[in-house]
Amino acid sequence: MKNKITGTASLLFATIIWGSAFVAQSVGMDYIDPFTFQAVRCLLAVIGLLPIILIVDIIKSIATGKNYFHQWLNRRLWIGGALCAIPLSLAVNLQQVGLVSTDPGKSAFLTAMYIVIVPIIGIFLRRKPSPIIPVCVVLAVAGLYFLCSTGSAGFQFGDLCLVLCAFMFAVQITFVDLFTQGTDSLKLNLIQSLVCSILSAIPMFLLESPNIRSISMCAIPLCYTGFLSMGLAYSMQIIGQKHIESSVASLIMSLESVFAVIFSALILHKFMSPWETVGCILVFSAVILSQIPIPRKKAV
Repeated sequence: MKNKITGTASLLFATIIWGSAFVAQSVGMDYIDPFTFQAVRCLLAVIGLLPIILIVDIIKSIATGKNYFHQWLNRRLWIGGALCAIPLSLAVNLQQVGLVSTDPGKSAFLTAMYIVIVPIIGIFLRRKPSPIIPVCVVLAVAGLYFLCSTGSAGFQFGDLCLVLCAFMFAVQITFVDLFTQGTDSLKLNLIQSLVCSILSAIPMFLLESPNIRSISMCAIPLCYTGFLSMGLAYSMQIIGQKHIESSVASLIMSLESVFAVIFSALILHKFMSPWETVGCILVFSAVILSQIPIPRKKAV
């Protein structure tokens, strides 16, 4: 029970940061191009995580007399970090491209569709979800629709990017679930962020024209999404998924859309409509319901 509370708290903390970072990502698009934003953002996460990890390893080594630096030689850590980074890099870049032509409400709804995809992937991996999860997914999807459906109508190129983004996020969540056990959470996220930065830098140099002046003008959104959203929140995601199965974790993380609406009201003074309020209630209900233990029927 204690582990489940720790996992839930970690994921909730991550979703609060992601929800507030949604505003920063949108603002960042006014200054620099999508791939540049993601390459720099992920690099900042590496810069922020590396000294923290080294300090923690030194303190642990002095306190216990054990060498914690050998964990860097863990093959599973590097394979897991790289495999998590590939879908995450595709997801964050597709999301950033989608934000160019799709309004924030619609993009939040489409991105959060990973809550439907994660349990489906789990079935193919022979991970049968709790019987209550399908009900929670239906509630969450309905809530996200009410929460985010206001805005532009019609299917655009940005919408396609966001649908693919949702699929990539689902794959990343599944990979984290597979590799989080037996690896250091901060180190796994550092490798994930490093590979993401490299993968984003390739199209950045091929398709965009990054320059120091525009990047410096975007310093605040980049620092916030780099150090907090990428560095801290994704580390909390990995910690949370150590204790919670991926289908439940995806439901908790879908609260990102709810927090995005809340922070839009607090920061941008865009207050919720009655339908958005209903959406928040439905998503919160789905998450709370997913935490109720439902015993599976034993085979006779």
